[in-house]
Amino acid sequence: MPNQRQKPFRPRREAEVTQCYNDGVVTIYVTEDTAADGRLPVVTRKASGTIPYQERRLGLKRYYEAKQNQIHAERVIRVPVPSFRIDSLNEAQTEDSKMYRIDLVQAVPDVYPPSYDLTLTSWESGEK
Repeated sequence: MPNQRQKPFRPRREAEVTQCYNDGVVTIYVTEDTAADGRLPVVTRKASGTIPYQERRLGLKRYYEAKQNQIHAERVIRVPVPSFRIDSLNEAQTEDSKMYRIDLVQAVPDVYPPSYDLTLTSWESGEK
């Protein structure tokens, strides 16, 4: 059967789930302090990239642990591992133009493609 369509190679592992990312796109920003030494901080944002995401359920355990640390965890989203670095110093903006701080980045086992769960917290920025 020479005319059969070839499927892309994907490593087979037990209990592996194919993840879809069809809930929206999120833009990840790197924040930097661009003020001169000894001056008040001036935070500037530089877009690292835009990636699709899937909305996840914010569980009670994660919600109350954040509350104990005086953090308002608002959303959890799952994103594929991008070509750029994501850490807790970054900010995220969803398509509704709301800005979030990335509070926690967790690698997700047993999904394809490799993914991160990002815990997003709301905060008030000084900019208007």
